[in-house]
Amino acid sequence: MTLIKKSEGIYLDDSCIDILDGIDTIIFDCDGVLIDITKSYDLAIIKTTQYVLDNFSKINDSINVDFKIIDGFKSTGGFNDEVDLTYAAILSLTAAKKLEKDPTEFIFDVIKNSDSNGVETVEKYLESQTDISEIKNQLSYPGTHHDNPLYQIFDQIFYGPELYKKLFDKDSKFSEPGLIEQDDVILNNSLLELLEKKFNSKIAMVTGRGKESVNYSLKEMLGKFDLKNSVFLEDESRDLAKPNPQPLLNSINGMNGKSTLYVGDSMEDFIMAKRVTEIGNKTTFCGIIGTSKNPQEKLELFEKNEAVLVLDSIHLLPKVLNLE
Repeated sequence: MTLIKKSEGIYLDDSCIDILDGIDTIIFDCDGVLIDITKSYDLAIIKTTQYVLDNFSKINDSINVDFKIIDGFKSTGGFNDEVDLTYAAILSLTAAKKLEKDPTEFIFDVIKNSDSNGVETVEKYLESQTDISEIKNQLSYPGTHHDNPLYQIFDQIFYGPELYKKLFDKDSKFSEPGLIEQDDVILNNSLLELLEKKFNSKIAMVTGRGKESVNYSLKEMLGKFDLKNSVFLEDESRDLAKPNPQPLLNSINGMNGKSTLYVGDSMEDFIMAKRVTEIGNKTTFCGIIGTSKNPQEKLELFEKNEAVLVLDSIHLLPKVLNLE
């Protein structure tokens, strides 16, 4: 399928034009869509990985995880959860050290052998290469946000001392401000008002974040979403994580949606929307690429997987949906 550039930042297949006229429900992912997380969640992945390599694996000379590695894992469709991605990077770099292999080459080899099953495929591949039981036992992942050491480190770095204390009733070992303060909110009230005119109350969110975390950054704008039919996956059991279609299906059914636009930025989002359509609930995926470090690469990834609509930003939605 070939996406045609209709105007600056808008890429769509002609088959999409008629579909868009019938859309009656819109559901958003949060990270990379409503909020640019490059300096918050992505940086938390990098800092947590380095901290664990230094303090658990005792590796001080490994590569720094960068945005190419983050995008590489996310392109497999199995790493919507940033802590899953962090765990995969830690295991990979620990294994590379044991095998005395070039860490950069090795981690991309791991990515190449990963798929939408995420952590499970990484562990399986690495265990075929070397013994990773020591670091696995140390991290004891996944566990829960309250008890697991990896979740605790990540959450303390991301939320900062005050918010971490509020959310988990525990003290943080880190004194620096939380990286959540560096969330760059893209959504604004003007866009929400335009969307409300078309969709009334059929505006929701299905996101990997927890509700408190979304509320902290979006503030009063969160109240414009149908919260009863929104799903905050960090607050749910792990088996509902993207790309499991059930949360999106529940959201659509709760709003009695007939034709849904799901706006996301990842392969997990794309796969989830596709699976909902296969179940029988017509869902069109809209890919957002402007928050990616390499928008052209993400455009090509979505195009290769037959996405019919890709935008640079959510602020192009009014133009695509004829709301202006």
